[in-house]
Amino acid sequence: MPPRSPYDDLVHPRTVKKPPPQVAAERDLVVEDPSSGFVGAVVRCEKDVVHLEDRFGRVRAYPLGPGFWVDGRPVVLVRPTPKGPATPTRSASGSTYVAGARARVAREGRIYVEGKHDAELVEKVWGHDLRIEGVVVEPLHGVDDLPAIVRDFRPGQGRRLGVLVDHLVRGSKESRIAEQVTGQHALVVGHPFIDIWQAVKPSVVGIRAWPEVPRGEDWKTGVCRRLGWEDDTGYVWAQRILARVRTWTDLEPALIGRVEELIDFVTE
Repeated sequence: MPPRSPYDDLVHPRTVKKPPPQVAAERDLVVEDPSSGFVGAVVRCEKDVVHLEDRFGRVRAYPLGPGFWVDGRPVVLVRPTPKGPATPTRSASGSTYVAGARARVAREGRIYVEGKHDAELVEKVWGHDLRIEGVVVEPLHGVDDLPAIVRDFRPGQGRRLGVLVDHLVRGSKESRIAEQVTGQHALVVGHPFIDIWQAVKPSVVGIRAWPEVPRGEDWKTGVCRRLGWEDDTGYVWAQRILARVRTWTDLEPALIGRVEELIDFVTE
């Protein structure tokens, strides 16, 4: 017999079988079960089971693990790694979203809007921007109070006041009051809508247009009556209107421009 070589017990690396790779059973991954010949795409992956659907719509369930082929090669199917919530890149107002940023200490400047609903809408769309800039928004309960508010606020350098008024049209009472208080450090702007509800695009709330309500009739009540909505205007606002607003694209440009103008003015 020939003498044993010290290399006889060694195995050449090319003769060692590598274990099949692990592949996450992500949705739409095409997988073959070679034992049955069934080929299907992943439609669901549970704790220990993967569900495959073939081109005829038939669905079969298999235990996760070895015994599958992907692209003609054996693999071990494993559960996909759970994905955390995606970090938004844009805020609801369309500006750059600053992830993890703390609210800035509030500036001395303020923005007043005419009513609770106005404040809630501004917060929902521009809330991220306002916290980054340190701007506080407060409701103004009636434009008649505006001269007193401006007088008590005492606008000045580094202490600017911005005001958003409903239905600010030329020649109206609101426009005359706005002219009285507007100055270097106080800015009053407005939108043409009778109520902030109209600043939400009709399509967003599932209607073709906001109905016409005769003068002398409460506008919100008249709108609810003509659309067959509930007579609780607070509920209608919260559930039928505000809840459906997602981003600035759900609002009319006449409001978007005015709010942006006020934020720029107060933070200048």
